[in-house]
Amino acid sequence: MASSTKTSARERLLTAADELFYAEGVHTVGIDRVIERAGVAKASLYNTFGSKEELVRAYLASRRASAVGRVSRAIEQHDTPRERLLGIFEAQGELFAKPDFRGCAFVAASAESPRGGVVEQATDDYRIWLRETFAELAAQAGADDPETLAHQLHLIYDGAILSARMDHDTAASGASLAAATVLLDAATRPT
Repeated sequence: MASSTKTSARERLLTAADELFYAEGVHTVGIDRVIERAGVAKASLYNTFGSKEELVRAYLASRRASAVGRVSRAIEQHDTPRERLLGIFEAQGELFAKPDFRGCAFVAASAESPRGGVVEQATDDYRIWLRETFAELAAQAGADDPETLAHQLHLIYDGAILSARMDHDTAASGASLAAATVLLDAATRPT
C-alpha cells in the first residue's frame, strides 16, 4: 500500500474510538481495545493524544463536527427560516434510519461520566450550539420569544432521539417534526 493512501495513526485511533465508544461507551471501552482495533502501538495513542481522556475529547469533537455538518446541510437545503428550522427535524429521520444508530453520543457519554470533566464540557458545548441554532432560526422565523421556543424545540429534538433509540422508533422524526411545527406556528406571529 502506498504511503499516500495509508491512514495516519491518529485517523485510525479516532475511527476505532468512534466505533467502539459509540457502540459500547467511553468508559466501558479500554484503551487496549481501541489500540487493537486501530492496529497501532500503545505509544502511538500516547504520542498522539497523551491520554484516554484526550482521545475521548477528540472523539466527541469529531461527533460534534458530524452533527454540525448534518444540521448545517439540513438548514442549507431550505430557503425560509421556518423551513430551515423544521429541516433540522426532517434530518433526524435519516439519522434514525442508519443501521448503526445508537442514540446521541453525547447523552451516552454523559450518562457514564462524572460532572466537571472533559465529557461534560464537550456535551455542554454541543448543546449550547444546538440551542443557539434553534434560537437564531426561531428569531428569524418571527418567534415572539425565540429563547423559549428554542428550549421547547430542543426538548422535542432530544425526545425524538431517545424514542428512536429506546423504542426502536425510526418514525420518531415524523412525530418530532409535527410537534415542532405546532410549536413554531403557535410561537410566531403572522407575517
